[in-house]
Amino acid sequence: MAFFDLADFDDHEQVVFCSDEASGLKAIIAIHNTKLGPAIGGCRMWDYANDEEALVDVLRLSKGMTYKNAMAGLTMGGGKSVIIGDAKSIKTEALFTAFGEALNRLNGRYLSAEDVNITTDDIAIANKVTPFVTGTEGKSGNPGPFTALGTFLGIKASVKHKLNRDDLTGLKVAVQGLGSVGYGLCEHLHKAGAILFVTDINQASLDKAATELNATVVGLDEIYDQDVDVYAPCALGASINDDTISRLKAKIVAGCANNQLAEKRHDQALVDQGILYAPDYVINAGGIINVSFEDDYCVEKSTKKVEEIYNTLLDVFTKADALNKPTGIIADEMAREIIKNGGK
Repeated sequence: MAFFDLADFDDHEQVVFCSDEASGLKAIIAIHNTKLGPAIGGCRMWDYANDEEALVDVLRLSKGMTYKNAMAGLTMGGGKSVIIGDAKSIKTEALFTAFGEALNRLNGRYLSAEDVNITTDDIAIANKVTPFVTGTEGKSGNPGPFTALGTFLGIKASVKHKLNRDDLTGLKVAVQGLGSVGYGLCEHLHKAGAILFVTDINQASLDKAATELNATVVGLDEIYDQDVDVYAPCALGASINDDTISRLKAKIVAGCANNQLAEKRHDQALVDQGILYAPDYVINAGGIINVSFEDDYCVEKSTKKVEEIYNTLLDVFTKADALNKPTGIIADEMAREIIKNGGK
């Protein structure tokens, strides 16, 4: 494998492969850019099909964190980590202790936090041996609820721009993925009067959504075909691809998943279909915004900062219309300009 020729390698500053035989840890840490500050981004645990799949994921995710932090106005660089393996079977105290020791070897260039299949309890174990974690209990805590809030506000901004509506009553939303963030988003949408169509691999989550949120449960592959206003991808990435774009009836794609576009060209493909795309790293920044208040935590200040996502997205949409460019391209350009100017 020609590492530097990988399509998703974007002049990353550092990529570290971590292995600990005793605990079974196999992890990759990617530091994309530290021009605005230390690289900060969560750790994802996933049973990847192979090492290359894990590498591509961490490269894409870490770049997204650079742009996410820049667009959120944070003095933080972008990084990400992945632990390879099935979270249901390999989690141990020894594994997260080894992960914490791996973070120590980077001496603060990268700080980790919760992401898919990683909890505050897991981060607490790593925190016993390293200070280079964030999103800890007693401080900013679980970032998930703030990611859900930011995504909800991003959907409101998207609906305002595309459909000229402030009220979400009767709005039909198809939500793919009912993890902690996806379910939290559904709770916000339900409270606002939206009609939900949901899918997930976890039947218990589906049953809960049907009972508590009056959601209509559909099959994993059927979620793309729903006659809805908004498609909200809230599971893993790449659900916007050559197969699904032509099937979408929604006029808006806005969800909390990372790396929603399978390829960059799908940004333009959505435009060609008349679909408004809320760039994923802009709409799902609520969690990292909350984490940025870790050392002097204040829920009111954090929430106020998360609420800025609404206007940031409106700004992206307006510029995209004015320049006749896809929203993802515009967000990338805005993020790179912020980084170039040192965060200003």
